[in-house]
Amino acid sequence: MTDSIRLAKRVAELRGCSRREAEQFIAGGWVKVDGIVVEEPQFRVGDQRIEIDPKADLTQTEPVTLLLHKPPGQSIDGDPSAPESLTPATRWSDDASGIRPLKKHFSQLTLCVPLEPSASGLVVFTQDWRVARRLTEDAATLEHEVIVEVAGEMPPDGLQRLNRGIPFEGRTPPAIKVSWQNETRLRVALKGARPGQIAHLCEAVGLQVLSMKRIRLGRVPLGKLPSGQWRYLREDERF
Repeated sequence: MTDSIRLAKRVAELRGCSRREAEQFIAGGWVKVDGIVVEEPQFRVGDQRIEIDPKADLTQTEPVTLLLHKPPGQSIDGDPSAPESLTPATRWSDDASGIRPLKKHFSQLTLCVPLEPSASGLVVFTQDWRVARRLTEDAATLEHEVIVEVAGEMPPDGLQRLNRGIPFEGRTPPAIKVSWQNETRLRVALKGARPGQIAHLCEAVGLQVLSMKRIRLGRVPLGKLPSGQWRYLREDERF
């Protein structure tokens, strides 16, 4: 065979399926050309050996959500594909999702509930409109749990004032829980947290924020995910 054709056409012939289904099999990482996985349906093939994984399942082409442990100082407010941390090489080795990394998982991502550049912790990138809607439209009811390293001396009633809620940009937090984790760290659980709000709360009671680390969004914890690495959101996890 001398003339080349698109891989999608060859897979459709071999599988006896539609061209659209063939494209999905290829993009899903189920097709090998001479033993190498090819994820581009437009890839040209001639007489190469084409293998379609017998376990190929189009139900596994669902959109994905990536959870990144953002290091402090990394700004990711722009292009979601910009962070160097979002590559197959930086996937957490203990990721228990069972999802196979594919090239398409790193495109068309929406950055949800971003962190300030100086802060670290849990950041969400998603292809799933349901997750994006939950994290944007329901942002006011989504609880953030943050560990805040502080300096300074809080007045005796400072913790009580924080738990009552201190107005920020004309609004008082609907629900806030603040406690000491140790002598220099506060644990803050706050619904609908906005950039600058935690620093404002701390400054109102005489404290200076040295660092912040978001350890939970809604019901999804950062857990043991190492800094600079990411994992997939599991099927059983909901924000």
